[in-house]
Amino acid sequence: MGLTIGVDIGGTKIAAGVVDEEGRILSTFKVATPPTAEGIVDAICAAVAGASEGHDVEAVGIGAAGYVDDKRATVLFAPNINWRHEPLKDKVEQRVGLPVVVENDANAAAWGEYRFGAGQGHDDVICITLGTGLGGGIIIGNKLRRGRFGVAAEFGHIRVVPDGLLCGCGSQGCWEQYASGRALVRYAKQRANATPENAAILLGLGDGSVDGIEGKHISAAARQGDPVAIDSFRELARWAGAGLADLASLFDPSAFIVGGGVSDEGELVLDPIRKSFRRWLIGGEWRPHAQVLAAQLGGKAGLVGAADLARQG
Repeated sequence: MGLTIGVDIGGTKIAAGVVDEEGRILSTFKVATPPTAEGIVDAICAAVAGASEGHDVEAVGIGAAGYVDDKRATVLFAPNINWRHEPLKDKVEQRVGLPVVVENDANAAAWGEYRFGAGQGHDDVICITLGTGLGGGIIIGNKLRRGRFGVAAEFGHIRVVPDGLLCGCGSQGCWEQYASGRALVRYAKQRANATPENAAILLGLGDGSVDGIEGKHISAAARQGDPVAIDSFRELARWAGAGLADLASLFDPSAFIVGGGVSDEGELVLDPIRKSFRRWLIGGEWRPHAQVLAAQLGGKAGLVGAADLARQG
């Protein structure tokens, strides 16, 4: 199969891109994300039509945030869109006249990194995305492992603290409450409130108040040496690395790929994640260690991965 289209459904925009067999994006088309579930279907079709103009496209892959069934056809549940058993594949196929594959967006991003990014050369890769929440994907034996019902690798909702912080999923103590962009902001606010004298740079980048701290302020302050910002990244990394050590016990991959917005800070966050991973890895003194690598495709991973999964069929 030649050219395919990948679709990335974001909170503010829906992006479609024509992707070739080497993972290169040849054209893109973006539309605003509508407020209604049915409007999003219309927007997906419009983005596919816009991106495909002038190209001979053979299939479409859609990355959707939520649980996708084992047939890669139905979105069983989407946390941010009112989709409950939404037959997305059938609806889009009828409109665009092309075969459609639907995949969880974190799985699609993991596949993109495995095929064309940091995972090249590895047969067994675990990806995590440290964004607003925490997602992931499992590639073992060169295959994306989705589980019997298609909803594997919801790593963010592994409970790491019994009766811990309340999560948006309704459970308590989920991993993403301790290792995510939201967690980073919480750590920074707590520390700035306790020791404002150590957060002068951080507070100065916002409106001067603890409540005004945002993720972008923490990143900028850490690069300028702000103690509270740096310590907040270290706390996030401590939880992220400990979770990777647990995943190593489950899957024993040769590499972990860390993506998502938080990972854009590079070694500022990756180095302490590696140290935490080594600290908590069971038998770490005597066993081989998986590499902990930065994702390479950035925000394009989901689109590229979805397009390639459509090519796989």
